[in-house]
Amino acid sequence: MATRISAKGRVTLPRKVCEALRVGPGDRVQFAFNGGGEIVVNKAPPEVRPSGRARNARHHARLEAQMRRRAAELLALLRGLD
Repeated sequence: MATRISAKGRVTLPRKVCEALRVGPGDRVQFAFNGGGEIVVNKAPPEVRPSGRARNARHHARLEAQMRRRAAELLALLRGLD
């Protein structure tokens, strides 16, 4: 599998890689070098906040999507009242 590097140095992970790592929007990945000089990509452990609670980025992204959907429904209702 090949992918391109953007002008800002960003790389899009192919869908099959995301599925194998079980990652999605908002999840974190980490890069490491193995003994043979190859780069290994793994799912990063959850980020821990100073309060000691883990940050659930996937839940946050899902919540944002729900809020956008609700806003779109509200706008559709308001436009129907014209």
